[in-house]
Amino acid sequence: MEIRMDFLNCLDHDTSMKILRCLEDPSDLVRASFVSRSWRDFVIASGLCKQLCLSMFPHLLRVDCVIEPSCVMEKASEVGCSKFVEWETLKREHKAYAFLAQACLSFPFDDCIKDAISASSTDNYPEESIRNTLQKGDRVGRRASYWSSKGQRKAAVPETLVYKLVADICVITEINIQPFQAYFQWGSPIYSAESVRFHLGHPKCPMDDTLGEPLDGCADDKFIWTYSSPEFPMAQESSLQNFKLPEPVVCIGGILQIELLRRVQRQEMDGLFYICVAHVQVKGRPLSSAFGVEILGPSGKFVLKTLSSAPRSSPPPSLPEDDALYHGVPWHGLADLEQFVNGLGVGVLDEDWNAEDDEAADEMDDELAF
Repeated sequence: MEIRMDFLNCLDHDTSMKILRCLEDPSDLVRASFVSRSWRDFVIASGLCKQLCLSMFPHLLRVDCVIEPSCVMEKASEVGCSKFVEWETLKREHKAYAFLAQACLSFPFDDCIKDAISASSTDNYPEESIRNTLQKGDRVGRRASYWSSKGQRKAAVPETLVYKLVADICVITEINIQPFQAYFQWGSPIYSAESVRFHLGHPKCPMDDTLGEPLDGCADDKFIWTYSSPEFPMAQESSLQNFKLPEPVVCIGGILQIELLRRVQRQEMDGLFYICVAHVQVKGRPLSSAFGVEILGPSGKFVLKTLSSAPRSSPPPSLPEDDALYHGVPWHGLADLEQFVNGLGVGVLDEDWNAEDDEAADEMDDELAF
């Protein structure tokens, strides 16, 4: 008869951690936490889901704390016990980070721009407003649709466009930009930039949902940028050009700045350099249905809120094939863990654990239905 044992009870803490860290999919860590009560306690107490989520998305290191607005302490008499409070915090973080990591990888892709905030300059407002870049293509009916900068004698003068995203927390993967071709000018010149760079961040002060008319001016004094992309070359073409970020970026605060660097086209009529954009598109995964954020002042730290409206019953959509390439390694599953354990000559014990006796485990099961 084969002898099976629980290796977590046989190995030291560091070795057990090394084994469980072989699981690089948050869903597998959640499944591991349901093997037995001891496995669940180990995964939660060690903060494995939090560690995995932070390694996948380093921008989440700015999370100050995790709260559940709808959560009510049922054991008020035990609130004064530091161990109880610490354990409740660990359980809350386990659920939140496990779901957050999975959401960042599996929520549906969508267009993430909500509205235009400002442009560093506009040549003819409102005919050439930044808001025109929200429309697909370069025409609306018979009218040309585009944003145009003011003309400059020096080609090195940059321009910036600032947009509000659809959610305060989004996973951004790519930005697409279509330079404008002035078909009504002689030679149909294309007013693209030489290169482009992207910044993601949050407002220094809370913003109203209704933004009003876009403004001209520098946005650096109103926003804090927490991510800056590499510089991407732009082609002098009027097609929608794709700029894929090196890896998915979690944008906390919902603000995008497009920095257009160096002008390449001079207008024949006045001899000045211009940059014109017909359309901007941002692709990513909005997480507003499941999470909210509260920025804690200029420090950039924020409170992560798990919302009661988070989906619980339906499984998340399958990952596109390209997603696995972002992290440079294949996703491993529980089969890899089993091979690793078998290599140590230790079997896994199937404990007779009745999860119905553990109210917290039932609650976690409802929250993390992967």
